[in-house]
Amino acid sequence: MRFVARRLRYSLLVLLGVVTVVFFLFNVLPGDPARLLMGQRSDLATIENARKEMNLDKPMLTRYFLYLNDISPISIYKKDAAAQAKYDYVRLLPMGDNTLALKWPYLGRSYRTKREVSLVLTEALPGTIILALAAIAIATVGGILLGVLAALKKNTWMDTGAIAASVAGVSMPSFFAGLVIAYFFGYLLHSYTGLNMTGSLWEYDPFTGRHIVLKNLLLPALALGIRPLAIITQLTRSALLDVLSQDYIRTAYAKGLSTGRVVFRHALPNALNPVVTAISGWLAELLAGSFFVEYIFGWKGIGKLTVDALDKFDFPLVMGSVLLTAFIFIIVNLLTDMLYGWLDPRVRL
Repeated sequence: MRFVARRLRYSLLVLLGVVTVVFFLFNVLPGDPARLLMGQRSDLATIENARKEMNLDKPMLTRYFLYLNDISPISIYKKDAAAQAKYDYVRLLPMGDNTLALKWPYLGRSYRTKREVSLVLTEALPGTIILALAAIAIATVGGILLGVLAALKKNTWMDTGAIAASVAGVSMPSFFAGLVIAYFFGYLLHSYTGLNMTGSLWEYDPFTGRHIVLKNLLLPALALGIRPLAIITQLTRSALLDVLSQDYIRTAYAKGLSTGRVVFRHALPNALNPVVTAISGWLAELLAGSFFVEYIFGWKGIGKLTVDALDKFDFPLVMGSVLLTAFIFIIVNLLTDMLYGWLDPRVRL
Protein backbone atom coordinates (compact mmCIF):
# COMPACT_ATOMS: atom_id res chain seq x y z
CA MET A 1 0.00 0.00 0.00
CA ARG A 2 2.89 2.38 0.69
CA PHE A 3 4.30 1.61 -2.75
CA VAL A 4 0.93 2.34 -4.40
CA ALA A 5 0.46 5.51 -2.35
CA ARG A 6 3.90 6.78 -3.34
CA ARG A 7 3.25 6.13 -7.02
CA LEU A 8 -0.19 7.74 -6.76
CA ARG A 9 1.33 10.84 -5.17
CA TYR A 10 3.84 11.19 -7.99
CA SER A 11 1.06 10.71 -10.55
CA LEU A 12 -1.05 13.47 -9.00
CA LEU A 13 1.92 15.83 -9.06
CA VAL A 14 2.49 15.09 -12.75
CA LEU A 15 -1.19 15.68 -13.50
CA LEU A 16 -1.12 18.97 -11.59
CA GLY A 17 1.88 20.07 -13.65
CA VAL A 18 0.08 19.23 -16.90
CA VAL A 19 -3.04 21.12 -15.78
CA THR A 20 -0.93 24.16 -14.90
CA VAL A 21 0.93 24.20 -18.22
CA VAL A 22 -2.28 23.69 -20.22
CA PHE A 23 -4.14 26.47 -18.40
CA PHE A 24 -1.46 29.15 -18.71
CA LEU A 25 -0.55 28.13 -22.27
CA PHE A 26 -4.09 28.49 -23.59
CA ASN A 27 -4.78 31.64 -21.56
CA VAL A 28 -1.92 33.59 -23.14
CA LEU A 29 -3.07 32.82 -26.69
CA PRO A 30 -4.47 35.81 -28.62
CA GLY A 31 -8.20 36.13 -29.03
CA ASP A 32 -11.26 36.68 -26.83
CA PRO A 33 -12.76 33.38 -25.59
CA ALA A 34 -16.09 35.08 -24.87
CA ARG A 35 -16.37 36.29 -28.47
CA LEU A 36 -15.36 32.86 -29.77
CA LEU A 37 -18.05 31.27 -27.59
CA MET A 38 -20.88 33.69 -28.40
CA GLY A 39 -19.98 34.34 -32.03
CA GLN A 40 -18.67 37.37 -33.90
CA ARG A 41 -22.14 38.90 -34.37
CA SER A 42 -23.03 39.07 -30.66
CA ASP A 43 -23.51 42.48 -29.05
CA LEU A 44 -21.19 43.87 -26.41
CA ALA A 45 -23.61 43.23 -23.52
CA THR A 46 -23.90 39.53 -24.40
CA ILE A 47 -20.12 39.21 -24.72
CA GLU A 48 -19.61 41.00 -21.39
CA ASN A 49 -22.04 38.62 -19.66
CA ALA A 50 -20.18 35.69 -21.18
CA ARG A 51 -16.88 37.08 -19.90
CA LYS A 52 -18.29 37.27 -16.37
CA GLU A 53 -19.69 33.73 -16.63
CA MET A 54 -16.28 32.45 -17.80
CA ASN A 55 -14.50 34.44 -15.03
CA LEU A 56 -12.49 36.37 -17.63
CA ASP A 57 -13.00 39.57 -15.64
CA LYS A 58 -10.92 38.13 -12.77
CA PRO A 59 -7.11 38.02 -12.41
CA MET A 60 -5.39 35.07 -14.06
CA LEU A 61 -4.27 33.51 -10.76
CA THR A 62 -7.85 33.57 -9.47
CA ARG A 63 -9.04 31.99 -12.71
CA TYR A 64 -6.39 29.30 -12.33
CA PHE A 65 -7.68 28.25 -8.90
CA LEU A 66 -11.27 28.38 -10.17
CA TYR A 67 -10.19 26.14 -13.06
CA LEU A 68 -8.62 23.68 -10.60
CA ASN A 69 -11.88 23.74 -8.66
CA ASP A 70 -13.80 22.97 -11.86
CA ILE A 71 -11.74 20.00 -13.01
CA SER A 72 -11.21 18.49 -9.55
CA PRO A 73 -13.61 15.64 -8.67
CA ILE A 74 -13.82 16.97 -5.10
CA SER A 75 -14.55 20.72 -5.01
CA ILE A 76 -16.01 23.52 -2.92
CA TYR A 77 -19.13 25.26 -4.27
CA LYS A 78 -21.70 27.75 -3.12
CA LYS A 79 -25.08 26.26 -2.43
CA ASP A 80 -26.96 28.23 -5.03
CA ALA A 81 -29.01 27.62 -8.16
CA ALA A 82 -26.16 28.64 -10.47
CA ALA A 83 -23.89 25.90 -9.17
CA GLN A 84 -26.68 23.34 -9.37
CA ALA A 85 -27.39 24.30 -12.98
CA LYS A 86 -23.72 24.21 -13.97
CA TYR A 87 -22.51 21.10 -12.15
CA ASP A 88 -23.90 17.71 -11.35
CA TYR A 89 -22.56 17.02 -7.88
CA VAL A 90 -23.24 15.13 -4.65
CA ARG A 91 -22.88 17.05 -1.41
CA LEU A 92 -20.35 15.55 0.97
CA LEU A 93 -19.93 18.07 3.77
CA PRO A 94 -21.66 21.41 4.48
CA MET A 95 -19.28 24.32 5.06
CA GLY A 96 -21.44 27.33 5.95
CA ASP A 97 -22.57 29.02 2.75
CA ASN A 98 -20.47 26.54 0.76
CA THR A 99 -20.46 22.79 0.40
CA LEU A 100 -17.78 20.17 -0.23
CA ALA A 101 -19.03 18.22 -3.23
CA LEU A 102 -18.17 15.12 -5.25
CA LYS A 103 -18.70 15.74 -8.95
CA TRP A 104 -17.71 14.91 -12.49
CA PRO A 105 -14.83 17.18 -13.65
CA TYR A 106 -16.21 20.21 -15.47
CA LEU A 107 -14.08 21.02 -18.56
CA GLY A 108 -16.19 23.87 -19.91
CA ARG A 109 -18.31 24.06 -23.04
CA SER A 110 -17.32 23.75 -26.67
CA TYR A 111 -17.17 27.06 -28.52
CA ARG A 112 -18.61 25.45 -31.63
CA THR A 113 -21.37 23.12 -30.41
CA LYS A 114 -22.04 24.74 -26.97
CA ARG A 115 -22.06 21.21 -25.47
CA GLU A 116 -20.10 20.21 -22.38
CA VAL A 117 -16.58 19.10 -23.30
CA SER A 118 -16.75 16.05 -21.04
CA LEU A 119 -19.80 14.74 -22.92
CA VAL A 120 -18.14 15.29 -26.31
CA LEU A 121 -14.97 13.49 -25.19
CA THR A 122 -16.97 10.65 -23.65
CA GLU A 123 -18.73 10.05 -26.96
CA ALA A 124 -15.42 9.98 -28.89
CA LEU A 125 -13.43 7.92 -26.37
CA PRO A 126 -14.87 4.45 -27.19
CA GLY A 127 -13.73 4.73 -30.81
CA THR A 128 -10.16 5.52 -29.74
CA ILE A 129 -10.15 2.72 -27.13
CA ILE A 130 -11.30 0.11 -29.66
CA LEU A 131 -8.78 1.29 -32.26
CA ALA A 132 -5.91 1.34 -29.74
CA LEU A 133 -6.72 -2.13 -28.39
CA ALA A 134 -6.94 -3.56 -31.90
CA ALA A 135 -3.61 -1.96 -32.88
CA ILE A 136 -1.80 -3.10 -29.74
CA ALA A 137 -3.21 -6.63 -30.16
CA ILE A 138 -1.83 -6.81 -33.71
CA ALA A 139 1.50 -5.38 -32.55
CA THR A 140 1.80 -7.69 -29.51
CA VAL A 141 0.92 -10.97 -31.22
CA GLY A 142 2.84 -10.22 -34.41
CA GLY A 143 5.85 -8.70 -32.63
CA ILE A 144 6.31 -11.55 -30.15
CA LEU A 145 5.93 -14.23 -32.83
CA LEU A 146 8.39 -12.49 -35.17
CA GLY A 147 10.82 -11.90 -32.29
CA VAL A 148 10.72 -15.54 -31.24
CA LEU A 149 11.18 -16.68 -34.83
CA ALA A 150 14.16 -14.32 -35.32
CA ALA A 151 15.78 -15.50 -32.07
CA LEU A 152 15.35 -19.20 -32.87
CA LYS A 153 16.57 -18.73 -36.46
CA LYS A 154 19.48 -16.48 -35.58
CA ASN A 155 21.83 -15.56 -38.46
CA THR A 156 19.47 -17.01 -41.07
CA TRP A 157 17.40 -15.29 -43.74
CA MET A 158 14.39 -15.37 -41.39
CA ASP A 159 16.32 -13.45 -38.75
CA THR A 160 17.65 -10.96 -41.29
CA GLY A 161 14.19 -10.48 -42.81
CA ALA A 162 12.56 -9.92 -39.42
CA ILE A 163 15.21 -7.36 -38.44
CA ALA A 164 14.94 -5.55 -41.79
CA ALA A 165 11.14 -5.44 -41.52
CA SER A 166 11.30 -4.12 -37.95
CA VAL A 167 13.80 -1.39 -38.90
CA ALA A 168 11.53 -0.36 -41.78
CA GLY A 169 8.54 -0.30 -39.44
CA VAL A 170 10.30 1.86 -36.86
CA SER A 171 11.47 4.25 -39.57
CA MET A 172 7.97 4.69 -41.02
CA PRO A 173 5.84 7.39 -39.34
CA SER A 174 2.27 6.40 -38.61
CA PHE A 175 0.76 9.09 -40.83
CA PHE A 176 2.88 7.92 -43.81
CA ALA A 177 1.99 4.28 -43.16
CA GLY A 178 -1.65 5.30 -42.95
CA LEU A 179 -1.54 7.07 -46.33
CA VAL A 180 0.21 4.14 -48.02
CA ILE A 181 -2.11 1.52 -46.52
CA ALA A 182 -5.24 3.54 -47.30
CA TYR A 183 -4.12 4.09 -50.91
CA PHE A 184 -3.12 0.50 -51.68
CA PHE A 185 -5.68 -1.54 -49.75
CA GLY A 186 -8.56 0.93 -49.72
CA TYR A 187 -8.23 2.34 -53.24
CA LEU A 188 -6.06 0.31 -55.64
CA LEU A 189 -7.05 -3.10 -54.26
CA HIS A 190 -10.55 -2.16 -53.12
CA SER A 191 -12.22 -4.56 -55.55
CA TYR A 192 -10.24 -7.45 -54.01
CA THR A 193 -10.16 -6.46 -50.32
CA GLY A 194 -13.55 -4.78 -50.04
CA LEU A 195 -12.01 -2.31 -47.57
CA ASN A 196 -12.74 1.41 -47.57
CA MET A 197 -10.24 4.27 -47.45
CA THR A 198 -12.26 6.04 -44.76
CA GLY A 199 -14.91 4.97 -42.32
CA SER A 200 -15.65 4.54 -38.64
CA LEU A 201 -16.74 1.62 -36.50
CA TRP A 202 -20.30 2.85 -36.36
CA GLU A 203 -21.97 3.81 -39.61
CA TYR A 204 -25.46 5.19 -40.10
CA ASP A 205 -27.77 3.95 -42.82
CA PRO A 206 -31.08 5.77 -43.40
CA PHE A 207 -32.85 2.40 -43.89
CA THR A 208 -31.19 0.10 -41.35
CA GLY A 209 -30.08 2.70 -38.82
CA ARG A 210 -26.83 2.66 -36.85
CA HIS A 211 -24.73 -0.48 -37.23
CA ILE A 212 -21.17 -1.74 -36.68
CA VAL A 213 -18.78 -2.07 -39.62
CA LEU A 214 -15.84 -4.12 -38.34
CA LYS A 215 -13.95 -4.05 -41.64
CA ASN A 216 -13.33 -0.31 -41.19
CA LEU A 217 -11.22 -1.17 -38.13
CA LEU A 218 -8.63 -3.26 -39.98
CA LEU A 219 -6.70 -0.63 -41.96
CA PRO A 220 -6.32 2.03 -39.24
CA ALA A 221 -5.41 -0.63 -36.67
CA LEU A 222 -2.77 -2.02 -39.03
CA ALA A 223 -1.35 1.45 -39.74
CA LEU A 224 -1.29 2.28 -36.05
CA GLY A 225 0.26 -1.03 -35.01
CA ILE A 226 3.23 -1.08 -37.40
CA ARG A 227 5.68 0.91 -35.24
CA PRO A 228 4.93 -0.84 -31.92
CA LEU A 229 5.06 -4.19 -33.75
CA ALA A 230 8.56 -3.39 -35.01
CA ILE A 231 9.80 -2.33 -31.57
CA ILE A 232 8.25 -5.37 -29.84
CA THR A 233 9.92 -7.63 -32.43
CA GLN A 234 13.38 -6.18 -31.68
CA LEU A 235 12.90 -6.27 -27.91
CA THR A 236 11.59 -9.85 -27.93
CA ARG A 237 14.48 -11.04 -30.09
CA SER A 238 17.23 -9.43 -28.02
CA ALA A 239 15.71 -10.41 -24.66
CA LEU A 240 15.04 -13.98 -25.75
CA LEU A 241 18.59 -14.41 -27.09
CA ASP A 242 19.92 -13.29 -23.73
CA VAL A 243 17.68 -15.71 -21.81
CA LEU A 244 18.45 -18.64 -24.14
CA SER A 245 22.13 -18.33 -23.21
CA GLN A 246 21.42 -18.88 -19.49
CA ASP A 247 22.47 -22.05 -17.67
CA TYR A 248 18.98 -23.16 -16.70
CA ILE A 249 17.95 -23.20 -20.38
CA ARG A 250 20.82 -25.56 -21.21
CA THR A 251 19.74 -27.70 -18.24
CA ALA A 252 16.19 -27.83 -19.59
CA TYR A 253 17.47 -29.00 -22.97
CA ALA A 254 19.70 -31.59 -21.24
CA LYS A 255 16.63 -33.02 -19.48
CA GLY A 256 15.14 -33.77 -22.89
CA LEU A 257 12.47 -31.05 -23.02
CA SER A 258 11.24 -30.06 -26.47
CA THR A 259 12.26 -26.74 -28.02
CA GLY A 260 8.71 -25.44 -27.89
CA ARG A 261 8.35 -26.24 -24.20
CA VAL A 262 11.72 -24.71 -23.34
CA VAL A 263 11.04 -21.52 -25.30
CA PHE A 264 7.39 -20.84 -24.42
CA ARG A 265 7.34 -22.30 -20.90
CA HIS A 266 10.74 -21.34 -19.49
CA ALA A 267 12.53 -18.77 -21.68
CA LEU A 268 9.84 -16.47 -23.07
CA PRO A 269 8.12 -15.54 -19.75
CA ASN A 270 11.49 -14.42 -18.35
CA ALA A 271 12.21 -12.37 -21.47
CA LEU A 272 8.98 -10.39 -21.48
CA ASN A 273 9.83 -7.67 -18.91
CA PRO A 274 11.11 -5.14 -21.50
CA VAL A 275 8.29 -6.20 -23.83
CA VAL A 276 5.68 -5.44 -21.15
CA THR A 277 7.24 -2.01 -20.69
CA ALA A 278 7.03 -1.32 -24.42
CA ILE A 279 3.46 -2.58 -24.66
CA SER A 280 2.26 -0.45 -21.74
CA GLY A 281 3.98 2.65 -23.13
CA TRP A 282 2.55 2.18 -26.60
CA LEU A 283 -0.90 1.37 -25.25
CA ALA A 284 -0.88 4.65 -23.31
CA GLU A 285 0.18 6.56 -26.40
CA LEU A 286 -2.41 4.90 -28.63
CA LEU A 287 -5.19 5.41 -26.09
CA ALA A 288 -4.21 9.05 -25.76
CA GLY A 289 -5.20 9.63 -29.35
CA SER A 290 -3.78 8.57 -32.67
CA PHE A 291 -4.35 11.98 -34.22
CA PHE A 292 -3.11 11.61 -37.79
CA VAL A 293 -4.24 8.02 -38.32
CA GLU A 294 -7.76 8.80 -37.11
CA TYR A 295 -7.86 11.88 -39.31
CA ILE A 296 -6.57 10.03 -42.40
CA PHE A 297 -9.09 7.20 -42.11
CA GLY A 298 -11.96 9.38 -40.90
CA TRP A 299 -12.13 7.35 -37.69
CA LYS A 300 -14.34 8.99 -35.06
CA GLY A 301 -12.16 9.20 -31.95
CA ILE A 302 -10.27 11.57 -29.67
CA GLY A 303 -7.55 12.24 -32.27
CA LYS A 304 -9.87 13.32 -35.08
CA LEU A 305 -11.96 15.31 -32.61
CA THR A 306 -8.87 17.22 -31.42
CA VAL A 307 -7.64 17.97 -34.94
CA ASP A 308 -11.10 19.30 -35.89
CA ALA A 309 -11.20 21.39 -32.70
CA LEU A 310 -7.79 22.92 -33.47
CA ASP A 311 -9.00 23.79 -36.95
CA LYS A 312 -12.05 25.58 -35.47
CA PHE A 313 -10.12 27.25 -32.57
CA ASP A 314 -12.27 25.32 -30.10
CA PHE A 315 -9.86 25.79 -27.18
CA PRO A 316 -11.95 24.19 -24.35
CA LEU A 317 -12.24 21.01 -26.39
CA VAL A 318 -8.50 20.99 -27.11
CA MET A 319 -7.68 21.62 -23.43
CA GLY A 320 -10.02 18.83 -22.36
CA SER A 321 -8.46 16.46 -24.90
CA VAL A 322 -4.94 17.26 -23.65
CA LEU A 323 -5.96 16.69 -20.02
CA LEU A 324 -7.66 13.40 -20.93
CA THR A 325 -4.50 12.35 -22.79
CA ALA A 326 -2.34 13.09 -19.76
CA PHE A 327 -4.76 11.29 -17.45
CA ILE A 328 -4.68 8.15 -19.63
CA PHE A 329 -0.86 8.18 -19.70
CA ILE A 330 -0.72 8.51 -15.92
CA ILE A 331 -3.27 5.76 -15.25
CA VAL A 332 -1.58 3.28 -17.62
CA ASN A 333 1.87 4.02 -16.15
CA LEU A 334 0.49 3.69 -12.61
CA LEU A 335 -1.06 0.30 -13.42
CA THR A 336 2.22 -0.79 -15.03
CA ASP A 337 4.18 0.17 -11.90
CA MET A 338 1.72 -1.78 -9.77
CA LEU A 339 2.08 -4.79 -12.09
CA TYR A 340 5.88 -4.61 -11.78
CA GLY A 341 5.58 -4.39 -8.01
CA TRP A 342 3.39 -7.47 -7.97
CA LEU A 343 5.61 -9.50 -10.33
CA ASP A 344 8.93 -8.50 -8.77
CA PRO A 345 8.93 -7.60 -5.03
CA ARG A 346 12.32 -5.89 -5.44
CA VAL A 347 10.60 -3.07 -7.37
CA ARG A 348 8.60 -2.12 -4.27
CA LEU A 349 11.85 -1.38 -2.43
